[in-house]
Amino acid sequence: MAASKLQALWNHPAGPKTIHFWAPTFKWGISIANIADFSKPPEKISYPQQIVVTISGLIWSRYGLVITPKNWNLSSVNFAMAGTGICQLTRKIRQDHFFQAQEAPVEG
Repeated sequence: MAASKLQALWNHPAGPKTIHFWAPTFKWGISIANIADFSKPPEKISYPQQIVVTISGLIWSRYGLVITPKNWNLSSVNFAMAGTGICQLTRKIRQDHFFQAQEAPVEG
């Protein structure tokens, strides 16, 4: 039974014998790097980079589900990219707009 499932995966149109498998698999590196950057101070986060990661993730996660055959690997990696991008943007926005307002001296 396990052999037949592995053979089905191997012969799938988006399986390991195609670029449709390997491109999204290597794209996981972007999400992993973004997760590793959670320990980076928010001042070092780039708005343009995280906006592109988020928008790209949203667009391509949808695309992976509407193409034939559905490419779950493509959808999942891009969903992860969008999620990590949103988290990073949230960290950056909170740092830039909320914490700086608290740090400003009150004149009176």
